[in-house]
This record gives sequence, structure tokens and C-alpha cells, in this order.
Amino acid sequence: MRKLFISFALACAVGIALAAGSAQADSSQAALQYCTTDGGPLGMLSDREHTVLVGDQPLPPGVRRTRETVDGVSTPVMQAGPADTTEAVVFIHGNPGSSRDFDRLVAAVGGFARVVAFDMPGFGHADTPFDGAYTTQSAVRFINDMLTHLAITRVNLALHDFGGLWALDWASTHTDRLASVVLMDTGVLTGYHGHPHAALWDTPVAGELDLAAATRQTFKSQLQAQNPRPFPPTFLDRMYDDFDRATRCAVLQYYRDWGTDNEARWQAQAALFRTLQIPALVIWGANDPYIPSSQAENQKNAFPAAEVHVLPNTGHWPFVDEPALTGSLVAHFLRRVAG
Repeated sequence: MRKLFISFALACAVGIALAAGSAQADSSQAALQYCTTDGGPLGMLSDREHTVLVGDQPLPPGVRRTRETVDGVSTPVMQAGPADTTEAVVFIHGNPGSSRDFDRLVAAVGGFARVVAFDMPGFGHADTPFDGAYTTQSAVRFINDMLTHLAITRVNLALHDFGGLWALDWASTHTDRLASVVLMDTGVLTGYHGHPHAALWDTPVAGELDLAAATRQTFKSQLQAQNPRPFPPTFLDRMYDDFDRATRCAVLQYYRDWGTDNEARWQAQAALFRTLQIPALVIWGANDPYIPSSQAENQKNAFPAAEVHVLPNTGHWPFVDEPALTGSLVAHFLRRVAG
């Protein structure tokens, strides 16, 4: 099945290259041009489609947004709740997401705690230079420097997808600042070997061709097909608006730096966090097609006292599939541990 999936993606991408006027060009050469400033024929197609954007929805009541510059990267920062406390709930998104993934959660938790959510470099409305160094190390440094910039010294992490990998790397060297964790389809993933997209994006040329094949229609159709229930159209349109060529190239760099063999890293994190008895809430979609729901209980290897909820008929974005239930669980947990 995985070979069939990869072959189909490559066939689609090569077809796009031909349709873009590169019938005489080698598809590998076209792929290598994709993440340059010019982009070549494949890049031209992605750029042309992204001239039509749907746009962000208005911010929820009580949520404010500024633009901050850290490590030379300008990015939007959403905040709610008191602005002058040094402890905060910090939401960090994954791929392909942004701080806007957490609109409802930021608004809800902002009723009783300081809350922060920001776009990671390369995603959302953050700067996305094509020559950016998108690595785990740079992501961890950005998180640390953003927290310093915002004068946050005590952190309750609320994480999703790749945001969990970056933020838990940060937490493993800043345990004195970590108050609690909320893990939503992410965590210390011992025994996990990645999903087919991760293997594909980790492969030069194949990854470029796969991402170049994404149009608004195919992007939305694929996510809908893999989710147990329909996504709101506004959620998918916003996500695709942000998934321009620069972001796709950032995704490739992040995945290639992270690699596919991380068992030793996760085992070390589990051993470290296990000794600290950090309060943890785990929320997982029972039908997550990317990270199996068995990983939910597995988080007790790192956080033995974790409160675990596997939500039926829910996929990789439980806060989208089950917003009211997820919001209730997160708010109830954070009321106990934050501040």
C-alpha cells in the first residue's frame, strides 16, 4: 500500500510538471528547482494557485494578536488572558498548521490564565524565506527565544503534531520551567516509525514532487478522505491558504532534519520526564491516520500520571472534530495546574 501511494504521488507530480510546460525537462531537475526562489515549472504552478486566497476568519472575542520578531523571524502572536503574568499556557501547532488552529482553545483558556500561541517559522503567517534553516535545533531555539521575548518563565505546554516534537525537545533541557503538558495527537512517541508522508518528505526529489502535486482540491480531498468526519470548509481553506510553496519547502527541511529514526531520542525523553512527575493531559483521535491511537496510553511511559482520553470517531485534529469536548477537557485540566 505504501509503495502504491508513493507511486501515485510521483505520477501525479510528474504529470503536473508536464502540464506546466516542462515536457522536455527531467522531472528530478524540476523537483530540485522547486525550493529555490524561482521555483522552476513546478514552483510556478504552486505560486500561481496561491494568488487566490480565502483569508483568515476574525479572531475570537477576547483574543488579541500582535506581530513579534524573534531570531530574525517576524511572526503573529495570539494572546488572551492577563498580559503581565510570567506563567502561561503556550500552544504550539504542527504541520501543516498555525496558531489559528487553536482559536477556540486560546479563547476558552484565556478566561482564567495567560495564553500564548504563535506561528512557527515557515508556517502560517510567519516569515518563510526559501533560504531559511528549518531544523529541529532552530525550532527549539525559536520557542525558547519567543518565551524569553514574551517574559514567560513558567510554561504549561499545549501541543499538537510536530509542535510536540519541537516543544518536548525544548522541555527536555528546560525542565525547571515546565509546569504541565497537554498532548493532542503528539508526545514522546517511543516505538513509532512515522507515517508514509513522513518517509516520502524525507526523500529528496520524491518529497518535492509529492508536495508540488498538492492543489487546493487535492489537498482538501485527501484530508477529508483520511478523516472520520467532515472538516469545516473554513478550516481546510485557511490551512491551504497557508500551505504555499515556501511553507511546503520548510516542511521538507523540518522532516529531513528530524529524520525517521528517533527511538533513542524518545527513550531518553521518556526516562527523563518519567522522573519528574509532570502533570499531563493526553487527548487522541481514535481514528488518527498518521499517529496511531495506541500512542495515547504510551504517553504514560513518559508521564505516568497522565490523564488519557481517546475520542471515538475522531482523527488527527480532535480540537476540530470534537471542539466542545476537547475544549472542556483542556480547560478543566489547565484550571487545576496553571497558575
